[in-house]
Amino acid sequence: MAAYIRNPVLRGFNPDPAICRVGDDYYIATSTFEWFPGCQIHHSRDLRHWQLLGRPLDRVSQLDMKGIPDSCGVWAPCLTYSDDLFYLVYTIVRSFQGVWKDLSNYLVTSTDIQGPWSQPIYLNSSGFDPSLFHDDDGRSWLLNMLVDHRQRKLFGGIVLQEYDKAAQQLLGDPRPIFAGTGHGCTEGPHLYSRNGYYYLLTAEGGTGYEHGMTVARSRSIFGRYEVHPANPLMSSRDTPEAYLQKTGHGGLVRTQNDDWYTSFLTARPLTTRGRCITGRETALERIVWRDDDWPYLASGAQVARQQVEAPDLPDYPFAAKAQRLDFDTPEIDIHFQALRVPLTPDWVNQSERPGYLRIYGRESLSSCFEQSLIARRVQAHATETSTSVQFEPETLQQMAGLVCYYNSAHYHYLHISGDEFGSRTTGKSLRKFINVSTADAGGVSEALPAGLEVTGIDTVYMKADYNGAALQFYFALVPGQWQAIGPVLDGSMLSDDYVQESGTGDFYPAFTGAFVGLCCQDLSGKNRHADFGFFTHQER
Repeated sequence: MAAYIRNPVLRGFNPDPAICRVGDDYYIATSTFEWFPGCQIHHSRDLRHWQLLGRPLDRVSQLDMKGIPDSCGVWAPCLTYSDDLFYLVYTIVRSFQGVWKDLSNYLVTSTDIQGPWSQPIYLNSSGFDPSLFHDDDGRSWLLNMLVDHRQRKLFGGIVLQEYDKAAQQLLGDPRPIFAGTGHGCTEGPHLYSRNGYYYLLTAEGGTGYEHGMTVARSRSIFGRYEVHPANPLMSSRDTPEAYLQKTGHGGLVRTQNDDWYTSFLTARPLTTRGRCITGRETALERIVWRDDDWPYLASGAQVARQQVEAPDLPDYPFAAKAQRLDFDTPEIDIHFQALRVPLTPDWVNQSERPGYLRIYGRESLSSCFEQSLIARRVQAHATETSTSVQFEPETLQQMAGLVCYYNSAHYHYLHISGDEFGSRTTGKSLRKFINVSTADAGGVSEALPAGLEVTGIDTVYMKADYNGAALQFYFALVPGQWQAIGPVLDGSMLSDDYVQESGTGDFYPAFTGAFVGLCCQDLSGKNRHADFGFFTHQER
């Protein structure tokens, strides 16, 4: 029976995939934006089954993101292998709104895919989406798109510059090699060589529903590059009914058996051309080379498929992810990430109280500096997440609970907090309550005017039932006795699409996806902690 790849292979927020094969092993590197550690690397041996291997950018010296805006940070990492060394190039975007784009490109290396990875080598700051190409003659070349701030143009074409691996520096000046096509927004360059041609893959049309993958080729690495006669190689722009939307921004890989595949970015909207709560994901398609020496999708179409013929490779499945975490080990689960800063024991750990995850409260959910939040990706349209919280607030400025999060201005938050009541003459008492807060474009509203009092209750159980666009929170004071709290919320607002729709006119960067996680805030500065007894996450 034939084996098939089922797309997307990396579900939930895993955009801008760069694929690399080393021997029998396949790796895909994807963007992580403001989430720390940076750059996800997944591993496979059959292109069907994938496992999160790690995140190489795990030190502030490699990735300093404190204070960067939402959807900035790590963009479009590119993973390559040459001369027994892994190369990872990436962009750190520090600002993106307006005409000015402040960013820098860096390179880290490692002899082992699991690290440790080197300190970063600074490359340039001329544009984002860097990639390295290692030519057959031993020379290596850096590509990136050029930022052109004039007249709000932004995309100034693709530039090429030699990289000296021995000296660990760029040589000469960047040379423009490709101005793009009429589809516009030319970015995400990757270069390959085959049969005497250099093939340049780019992402065009923006990263939304007009997105596509363009191929051009030249006999010289410097061009002139001619565009594929049936450009684009891939796009869903004209097929709103397709299962995989926003397709583009990818790379090529050749199997041990001389089969070719492309990795690419995609998304699964809740409705036709609607919102995508799982963000931009990674999928694979099979490539064939015709007699004209151009690549085509094996299907003969430009639209990517949900089910694709797999290569003839031994089956290599991985163990299923645990649906329940009991926090009974010192290590924090690999699927959790934090915002902008490392997961250090001073604010989050599983050692101070065995069997619990302890989080010390710091800044608010609107902060771009030191939030105390860990979360995992929402990877399906219907999920159920639950936890237990022990938290004793001392002031109204202390909160802890379960959050469904997109960015610092868009989230739904079921939390425990406190407020003071009583007269100044009789003294004040603290009232502990639970409530649901919703942040939408910076404004925050509460579901219940006074919250629901839980004074004297040691443990509160919390659940988020995420069913497409509908999000309902629940609580329980006795395990299993769930009660709804607050109204059914709009879960679809936790999406790129909603955030970009709700902007102020200027383009607002929104490139991630929905997360669900645990957090604690202490705006008094006393770092009051919360203890979480478990974390379950199930897809339906």
